[in-house]
Amino acid sequence: MRIVFMGTPAFSVPVLEALVEAGHQIACVYCQPPRPAGRGKQLRLSAVQDRAEALGLVVRHPLNFKDPGEIAAFEALNADVAVVVAYGLILPQRMLDAPTHGCLNIHASLLPRWRGAAPIHRAIMVGDAETGVCVMQMEAGLDTGPVLLQSRIAIAATDTTGILHDRLAALGADIIVDALARLETLVAIPQPQTGITYAAKIDKAEARVDWARPAVEVDRLIRGLSPFPGAWCEISGERIKLLASEVANGEGEAGTVLDGALTIACGQGAVRLLKVQRAGRGAARTQELLHGFAVLPGIRLG
Repeated sequence: MRIVFMGTPAFSVPVLEALVEAGHQIACVYCQPPRPAGRGKQLRLSAVQDRAEALGLVVRHPLNFKDPGEIAAFEALNADVAVVVAYGLILPQRMLDAPTHGCLNIHASLLPRWRGAAPIHRAIMVGDAETGVCVMQMEAGLDTGPVLLQSRIAIAATDTTGILHDRLAALGADIIVDALARLETLVAIPQPQTGITYAAKIDKAEARVDWARPAVEVDRLIRGLSPFPGAWCEISGERIKLLASEVANGEGEAGTVLDGALTIACGQGAVRLLKVQRAGRGAARTQELLHGFAVLPGIRLG
């Protein structure tokens, strides 16, 4: 098929690669423009643009679609279908209608649960037992279109957003190839009106750990915000990012270090910190941190 691909972050890259490997013709790749990044604020290509250029594909990165010329350029591609995954711009109706088979969106949740910006984070943070990927026919509403195909996976007790992100990206690549192969026969099923939830963008104010919360909630927060933006707390006045954890046995005053393995008392139960990161340093297993950073039992974390 002649496809327009629209995506920006690393999550979208396996889908692009799968479409190319399946033999589809990529008429054009759309992604967000390069952004300043790093200490030097040098312009950095998105993950999709970097991979698309390596594959020799044509790339466009408009700031928006307010210019009628941009919409006309999209229409002129004469695509059979557009595949959209984590692109980051709203498409006007003219663009949704332009490809022969419209625009298909790959969304990392079991719609209508977790429509919106941060479905992977939110699924872990609230303790969902499963999630998955949907291929949806796009319409004007936010993730409201009918679903063509869906695939489910369990969320493990050790999953972080980073781990689940990679599993779902691979699943999305598989499911879109399958969907395109069966596009003429798939039936678009409207989303139910019950069970709708919205995955709001992660606010950095959510990232500070409240040790007074139950251990299961603290553990979900840490795993759900790992690796980005990263839950955090203060240890001896230093801000430490918390990247992996598990629920552990133990009781005590909330925020108190209970042992030499960084088991921390919560409002109910305790959490053991497994991977952490000091400012300006790389992520480290807890025992690596403790070699050069004393955190003694009885200390209270902020």
